[in-house]
Amino acid sequence: MAQRAMWLISHEPGTPLCGTVRFSRRYPTVEKRAKVFNGASYVPIPEDGPLLRALLFELRLLGDDKDFVESRDSCSHINKTSVYGLPVGGEELWPVVAFLKNGMIYASVPLVEQTLSPRPPLISISGISQGFELLFGIQDFLYSGQKNDAELNTKLSQLSDLLLHTCPFGTLLDANLQNSLDNTNIASVTHPQKQPAWKAGIYRGKPQVSISIMEKVKSMQYDKRDVADMWQIIGAVTCKCDLEGIMPNVTISLSLPTNGSPLQDILVHPCVTSLDSAILTSSSIDTMDDSAFSGPYKFPFTPPLESFNLCYYTSQVPVPPILGFYQIQEEEVQLKITINLKLHESVKNNFEFCEARIPFYNRGPITHVEYKVSFGQLEVFREKSLLIWTIGQKFPKSMEITLSGTVTFGAKNHENQPFDQICIGGTAYVKLHFKILDYTLTGCYADQHSVQVFASGKPKISTHRKLMSSDYYIWNSKAPAPIAYGSLLL
Repeated sequence: MAQRAMWLISHEPGTPLCGTVRFSRRYPTVEKRAKVFNGASYVPIPEDGPLLRALLFELRLLGDDKDFVESRDSCSHINKTSVYGLPVGGEELWPVVAFLKNGMIYASVPLVEQTLSPRPPLISISGISQGFELLFGIQDFLYSGQKNDAELNTKLSQLSDLLLHTCPFGTLLDANLQNSLDNTNIASVTHPQKQPAWKAGIYRGKPQVSISIMEKVKSMQYDKRDVADMWQIIGAVTCKCDLEGIMPNVTISLSLPTNGSPLQDILVHPCVTSLDSAILTSSSIDTMDDSAFSGPYKFPFTPPLESFNLCYYTSQVPVPPILGFYQIQEEEVQLKITINLKLHESVKNNFEFCEARIPFYNRGPITHVEYKVSFGQLEVFREKSLLIWTIGQKFPKSMEITLSGTVTFGAKNHENQPFDQICIGGTAYVKLHFKILDYTLTGCYADQHSVQVFASGKPKISTHRKLMSSDYYIWNSKAPAPIAYGSLLL
């Protein structure tokens, strides 16, 4: 989200040009990005003179503008969005955000991060909403408390320095220019803060901030020399900020212990205002080394009223939390099964629940089971051809458990028995389901004392963590199995 350029133009009917450019700002770095993104459809921004005439023409504000113009006045070109295309130098500059208020025309050209042919829908261009927010912020700054032309000229002279702080390199950080002016200790007229359009209301009540970190671990294990086991962490940080005020600011820091696994592929919510470049460049595609950024990961943001996902991330931990193998030996209508599960010593041995589901596809119903289990309980669902091994809340002190036995099946009934196109013959799996509270596999946590809140009142801050399994498979090592690669686990 960025702006290529912006203008403030005073509308002066009766004068030769019908207007004067009172202020303009261009961003060459954004313009270079536009040239790359737009490709062959790129249209450069003209000088102020040609742009002034093209904009006044499109807004029907030229003094001699009385004739019907097909490209502008036909029924197929009725504009309801204040977003225009300006004819300049035989080409059309689009999109241009522009509106007239109090005799001043406010205009900007948002960056479109894709080709302009064909035109993308307006809702997909995030820079347009940012352009409106910026222009409305400038309008509020210029005319709030302004009593005469001298005050207006003073504020116009302050715009250049203010935009260095509020809109550096064309990216809007703060639409409240008055607030930025006050922070720079320049005397000016104060005005109440404007509520942003995206914030439907204001919270009233006891201030509190809730932060929840949930990590899901995926795994594909084969117990084969020629096939590598795969596992990966996918994390999400969810926040709910009940804070009074129109635009409260919050900064949350995610930290890792000394031996924690760095966070990668970090995606953030649009309300995050800035990020360290090291966070943006940390990718799972790159080979891990000692120089990988390991935090703290700081996220400054202005929270919405509802609960939202502050960020998502991935991580590659050294070992899976539970390592296992599964072996099947088929004898006529019987299967001899052996399952071994071992909890890694570094993992918290305190589960909310932990169970292993052992389905048997493309076979008849289970008629008989003989088994020996070293820990936990086994439940048999005969018609579903399913065994569920309930491990419970803790592994034994040895951290290792086994299940062995013989499963006998009856005649196949294709209408009622479970069917799977992959699990044919000896191809079969055990799927683990577990959850551990107050724990993350990466070690990622949000320190309550590091949470910064800039709002009225001292909020109550609560943090929560949990680890859950997701698509955690252990395949029969005595038969073929589908192979997963790292990118597929995403």
